[in-house]
Amino acid sequence: MKFGRMLEFFIVGLVLGILEDIIAIGVSTDVSITWNTIGIIGLVALPFAVFSELIVDKFKLFNNSE
Repeated sequence: MKFGRMLEFFIVGLVLGILEDIIAIGVSTDVSITWNTIGIIGLVALPFAVFSELIVDKFKLFNNSE
């Protein structure tokens, strides 16, 4: 169950990071958003999602009584 929770946090963090970056690029530049752009955004967002997941796991924000 703990792995599922970690995976859920990771996926949500990655998706939200990608969406946030797409919005920021769309608002601040006139670059068209293509699949290549989304791929680069995903590569940039991936380390941040991993890092944030490690922080969540380290501080044990939830009571793991399961």
